Amino acid sequence: MGTQLLQKLSGIKLMLTDCDGVLTDAGVYYGESGEQLKKFNIRDGMAVERMRNLANIDTGIITGELSPSLVKRCEKLKITELHLGSKDKPAVLREILERRNLNASEVAYIGDDVNDLQAMELVGFTAAPADALSFVKEKVDYVCQAKGGEGAFRELAELLINVNRKESEFATVSKTYKLSTGKRIGPGEPCYIIAEIGINHNGSLEIAKQLIDEAVAAKASAVKFQKRTPEICVPKDQWEVMRDTPWGRMSYIDYKRKTEFGVVEYAAIDQYCRELGIDWFVSTWDVEAVNFMEQFDTPLYKLASASLTDHELIKRILFTGKPLMLSTGMSTVKEIEDAVELVRKFDPEYPLFIAHSTSAYPCKPEELNLRMINTLAKKYPGVPIGYSGHETGLATTVAAVALGATFVERHFTLDRAMWGSDHAASVEPQGFHRLVRDIRDVEIAAGDGVKKVYESELGPMKRLRVNISPEYKS
Repeated sequence: MGTQLLQKLSGIKLMLTDCDGVLTDAGVYYGESGEQLKKFNIRDGMAVERMRNLANIDTGIITGELSPSLVKRCEKLKITELHLGSKDKPAVLREILERRNLNASEVAYIGDDVNDLQAMELVGFTAAPADALSFVKEKVDYVCQAKGGEGAFRELAELLINVNRKESEFATVSKTYKLSTGKRIGPGEPCYIIAEIGINHNGSLEIAKQLIDEAVAAKASAVKFQKRTPEICVPKDQWEVMRDTPWGRMSYIDYKRKTEFGVVEYAAIDQYCRELGIDWFVSTWDVEAVNFMEQFDTPLYKLASASLTDHELIKRILFTGKPLMLSTGMSTVKEIEDAVELVRKFDPEYPLFIAHSTSAYPCKPEELNLRMINTLAKKYPGVPIGYSGHETGLATTVAAVALGATFVERHFTLDRAMWGSDHAASVEPQGFHRLVRDIRDVEIAAGDGVKKVYESELGPMKRLRVNISPEYKS
């Protein structure tokens, strides 16, 4: 791209587009009550977030349509500059420029049809998809290699990002990611400490809230739950196996249903965590669980070690666009490589975290293999590496941070003697307080690696040294 076009791209603050032919393939898919569904490309959707967070560039849509599916899409992508049913696009554009106090040179426009041309004449940079009308392609500054609905919007977005890049959110900058909640994960950032509540709530919202309270008191960064669809995750031959439970003797499938939170409980958890200022998210164990969780605005998804080879589940999470945290317990190197390759094929810059883990409950110290944290960091530069621990005691988790873990996760319970499969390998509130405290002490003690003489050393130096450097004698 020439110097003149690069100069045009520099300083762009708003990218405008039509809908059909740019964000979609111009096809219409009818639902039961009219035009409800459209074919949006996930890569184009991620471009909206990437431009906003990497280059401080907003997205606006000016369209002649009155599409309810576009309204829903904009709500999901947090696009507020949406103009439906626009008969006079230049007039709408002028109003946007005046209201946002923008110069024409600060706006880019990508369109595919003749009715976009008049608006394009009012902005600083113009583009068209590869399948736009020939007459339109002749008039624009840049013609994308990708077609409309197949990544043209993302292609232009990446050009804008490369020229106008700022500090990241949802993308790698100095190997650090910023979550939608504002917390950061990566080297140089405070360790992101996850209190894994999982299923230790035993089906009780009250216990879940108590655990959240204790995690907040311990100054954890986040709490994490697990979400399953029992009918999918429990093998059929186990459904009618009888179990003794706190609620009496019942079938295994009924027991799993009893301990599974639904929309009422998670809505309460969402509100409670927001009020207390702590992140929350879940490990999803099946595709339906992801579909369920998409009604909540959690900052990331966790993939349990048991699900690392479930590529359909990974793909479903990728289509949400949310950061993905992979756990690698019970996995071979090849299985880890296959999962990471799947993510990279979907999007080379997809926000990804990898957690070293050994899936034994509790795990013996000789099987923790903490040096895998360094191995994974070397193998996947640019990917924040963390640790998901299932051992008893706290020292080894603190050691994981000293070895470079940028996030850690430990199972969390009110009482290790409580009924349930994960309590025995969990940390109680008092222990979690110590864990967070010790991790923060290690981070402070690590320093910056630059040798210096501290003021506190000057007194001992003068008392104990025979030869003192001239710079310290006074």
